[in-house]
Amino acid sequence: MAEVKKREGESTTSLIYRFIKRVQQTGVLRESKKRRFHSRTQNRLKRKLSALHREVKKKEMEIARKLGEL
Repeated sequence: MAEVKKREGESTTSLIYRFIKRVQQTGVLRESKKRRFHSRTQNRLKRKLSALHREVKKKEMEIARKLGEL
């Protein structure tokens, strides 16, 4: 955790600026975003089925485009 103490004669604006700078240097925000948006890995079968589904949809779109339906 980043900790910043107010210096004598320092304005609150500069204190907040120093705190933000310290937090960015420690990488706390980057780590929290990485943990928040981390997705679990799919198993092999699910990835394969998803890839097959994408291929089928791609072929359907290509046929529809050739026939002028899109």
